[in-house]
Amino acid sequence: MPELPEVEVSRMGISPHLIGQTIQSITFRTPKLRWEIPQELKQLEGEVIRTISRRAKYLIIETNIGSAIVHLGMSGSLRVLDADFEASKHDHVDLKLTNGKVLRYNDPRRFGCWLWMEKGDSHSVLENMGPEPLTDEFNAGYMFEKAKGKRITIKQFIMDNKNVVGVGNIYACESLFSAKIHPLRHAGQVSDKEWSYLVTVIKKVLEKAIAQGGTTLKDFSQVDGKPGYFSQELQVYGKSGSPCPVCRALIEEKKIGQRNSYLCNHCQD
Repeated sequence: MPELPEVEVSRMGISPHLIGQTIQSITFRTPKLRWEIPQELKQLEGEVIRTISRRAKYLIIETNIGSAIVHLGMSGSLRVLDADFEASKHDHVDLKLTNGKVLRYNDPRRFGCWLWMEKGDSHSVLENMGPEPLTDEFNAGYMFEKAKGKRITIKQFIMDNKNVVGVGNIYACESLFSAKIHPLRHAGQVSDKEWSYLVTVIKKVLEKAIAQGGTTLKDFSQVDGKPGYFSQELQVYGKSGSPCPVCRALIEEKKIGQRNSYLCNHCQD
């Protein structure tokens, strides 16, 4: 599943090709992805794309009258192609520009979405979210206060979008390993000093993943088709049974909150 770094890489990749361009037409080859595709998106035809922003794992393509909200789901990707490039089986949405290019959305599993948001309005999918992890609002003091008395595991706590957005499974595992915090510890048991280090680590892990183009495991590829290279930097994720890069004990795999988790019982406590 594309996580925050992959979505941010997609935003950076498509923005130079789309910002300032006029939308000539929008084509839907399926009426429904995760949800039905709203016909209000057709209002964007003839509008100029002013900016492309990101909130959590949602991309927001903004114009003067409203925005398209795009989520890549589990297997979605975006490419900027020549408009006459033939569509393939899982190409579900085309946003054609007057400059002869097309933003094409491909999604084999159809768990992503395209939604409409009127200018000046909000959308339910963007509400009740915590701060972005790469902003100053995400800090140790904030997380320490949010976690007070919480018995939920620290891994589930940092993956909850109500606390902080976009810390997905891969990056939660990697960050907790680097911070030497066991993923099964209760969030309320993490000290303010440990939060200070963990927040710093999360920021560094995400920044490094973005710089290296995301993590390609199965489905994600960059806008230009090149894979992300952060997978080469993974220390524990997906490495059950391999030696820990620090102590050489074997990496273990556990289910935490229905997600596969990877850890070193020797290094993390």
